Amino acid sequence: MQTKKRVCIFCSSCNYLEKSYYDAAEEFGKLIAQNGFDMVYGGSSLGMMWACAKEVKKNGGEIIGVMPKKLHDMGVYTDECINLTVTPCMRTRKAKMDELSDCVVALAGGFGTLEEISEMIVQKQLGYNNKPVVFLNTNGFYNKLIEFFENIISENFANACASKLYYIAHTPKEAVNYLINYNYSAPSVTKEEIYARKHPKPQINI
Repeated sequence: MQTKKRVCIFCSSCNYLEKSYYDAAEEFGKLIAQNGFDMVYGGSSLGMMWACAKEVKKNGGEIIGVMPKKLHDMGVYTDECINLTVTPCMRTRKAKMDELSDCVVALAGGFGTLEEISEMIVQKQLGYNNKPVVFLNTNGFYNKLIEFFENIISENFANACASKLYYIAHTPKEAVNYLINYNYSAPSVTKEEIYARKHPKPQINI
């Protein structure tokens, strides 16, 4: 039976990034393990994924991998996972990672990371879960994306309460503290919160 909370990590599998991104991934992995969390991730032996995962394992946490068959066949997985699930495709991979985790954190990453974390925000928005969703904004990597999110809200494509669906952390320690102090039993979002009009309907005087 699972007793420890599991953090789902989305991030880059690239080996050619600026060193500070790997440093942040390693620090985050170390801190989550030291604070009693295990890690769910893509199962890769590459990039920030592995930088984070190896620190989790080194500091007493377990790493659980979920990888689509196409990537598994490329041999980019690690044997260090306590369990590695191979899925038919990327879509089933996301569903499995969601099923296995209690929290979601996006470190710096590319299109895959953006797609994965965006789906988790929508899942929370519609009340399918109440997991903490965190962006670890190393080097201001997500500044432009957060600015775009604010534009989505200001243009009424999302309600103002949408900004409460995710948390922006600037350091690994801040991200871990948020996960530790999060109210996991809070109620799901209501229909009124999702569809409420942000601004009153303007009056038309004739």
